[in-house]
Amino acid sequence: MSRRNYHLPWAEYVKTLQPHEMPMLPGSAATPAHTTPFRLAYAGVGLLVTATGSIGSAMVTANTQQLAGALGASVVEAAWLPTVFVMTNACMNLLLIKFRQQYGLRLFAQIFLIAYALIGVGNLFFEDYQSTLIVRAFAGMASAAMSSLGILYLIQAFPPAHRLKGLIIGIGASSMAIPAVRLFTTNLVELSEWRGFHVFELGLSLLSLAAVFALRLPPSEKFKVFVRLDFVTFALFAPGIALLCAVLGLGRIVWWTEAAWIGWALIGSIVLLTAALIVEYNRETPLINLKWISGPDIVRLALAIVGVRIVLSEQTAGAVGLMTQLGVGQDQMHGLFLLILIATAAGTLTSAFTLNMAKLNKPIAIALGLIAVGAFIDAHSTTLTRPAQLYVSQAMLAFSAAFFIGPAMMQGIVQVLQKGAQNLVSFIVIFGIGQNVGGLLGSALIGTLETVREKFHSSQLSEQISLGDPDVVLRLQQLSGAYARVIGDPTLRAAEGQVLLQQQITQQAHVLAYNDVFLLISAFAAIGCLWVTFHHLRPRFEARRAARQASDADAAAAVAAVD
Repeated sequence: MSRRNYHLPWAEYVKTLQPHEMPMLPGSAATPAHTTPFRLAYAGVGLLVTATGSIGSAMVTANTQQLAGALGASVVEAAWLPTVFVMTNACMNLLLIKFRQQYGLRLFAQIFLIAYALIGVGNLFFEDYQSTLIVRAFAGMASAAMSSLGILYLIQAFPPAHRLKGLIIGIGASSMAIPAVRLFTTNLVELSEWRGFHVFELGLSLLSLAAVFALRLPPSEKFKVFVRLDFVTFALFAPGIALLCAVLGLGRIVWWTEAAWIGWALIGSIVLLTAALIVEYNRETPLINLKWISGPDIVRLALAIVGVRIVLSEQTAGAVGLMTQLGVGQDQMHGLFLLILIATAAGTLTSAFTLNMAKLNKPIAIALGLIAVGAFIDAHSTTLTRPAQLYVSQAMLAFSAAFFIGPAMMQGIVQVLQKGAQNLVSFIVIFGIGQNVGGLLGSALIGTLETVREKFHSSQLSEQISLGDPDVVLRLQQLSGAYARVIGDPTLRAAEGQVLLQQQITQQAHVLAYNDVFLLISAFAAIGCLWVTFHHLRPRFEARRAARQASDADAAAAVAAVD
């Protein structure tokens, strides 16, 4: 198919397409046959655009404290930087799909790629905290568009029978950003502080802009889909989700019961989201189809997405947090991050090339089972645990994260194709919010549980320390002896020994707390595995029971005929 036809109006271009080359969903590009060089080119551009859309957020997430130091921000202010990105990213998915459907892919690509490049330029000039926060908010909006644009390019790289593989690889590629970023950004920040990071992000956005302008996507059909009430729903839904993200992202840092604004923000979120749902429920053509979303299949899918995102926080917040508590720096975890990156790529490719549309629950159950085993292994950590002891468990979790996401999305797409393409926006909203809010919820739960359990274990361990115990006295003498050459006063040395002992108690309490969290995640994942397995096997059991009942009925009829 010649790319010279791409300039034609849709009414004329569609005449050149075969039935299997039509867009799979409204707002997506046509999928004409491409030569091998063009397939490779589309794959390269898709991976580049996907990396550009996800690597900026990953850099901030992986280096929040370093960025806070460069900006002179407090711990609470630093926590806003990744949170505000998620706030805007989760909200934009509500309108982006309709924007593509009404105004076409080319305008969609041009606007958001140029916007992302301008954001990169802005990063070079605005180095104060307030400006950086605003820039991260706009980056969240643009990143939502970049992710979907990268997936659309990757779909073009596969022949018609394997288009879904491109979709799964596109989704999985974005999850490789954080382990990849942790491998090289530490040195980048050390060499040129955050200006080097911003220049790197700007360079990626300019490369993506040039690549997309050089290699166009095939045209897509345009529909008039926006109506006025869509913007009313968005005006209620977006701030409601934003407030919810703020609560989840900051609650464990300012602590849930200590900051009054947490409660008011949660109330505001509930009120705004309820108002948005009321508006949608009474519409003839809703932006979010509540009746479709409330169906049992979609509810199970949403619970699975959120649940898996929660348990996968064991890797992003749990394992890295444990290593940080044990004094292990990021440069000492490069081997672990490299293994996580390889396992994520392996999980993505395995998910793509073993996809069976008739058995979508099976890989989800396998992923949950692997997560349960990996978290259970981590639940036996000690103060002597180092990254090498986490290689097997973290590789299992990384593989599971990538292996799960493709089949989960396919379940939703199957429901969209079966129940009508008008439900596409509803599914994208459920999937996007499940991914974003589920990630924040997982980090919030892990951080909160770890804090609560650390206080408990610290209290229990401190109660067992008695100065009348000879072992405790010996330990204090050993610890205070480290200061013998610099502190001559025995009383001061003893006090310093007690400080060191308390630090060791606190460290041990943190390790025990993380073990409790890992064990809870393992149990949660095991329950999820059993639940998904039950729903996977239930049709088979029902079919056998129906066959047995039919056989019994035939036998009874035969006996009756003989009598």
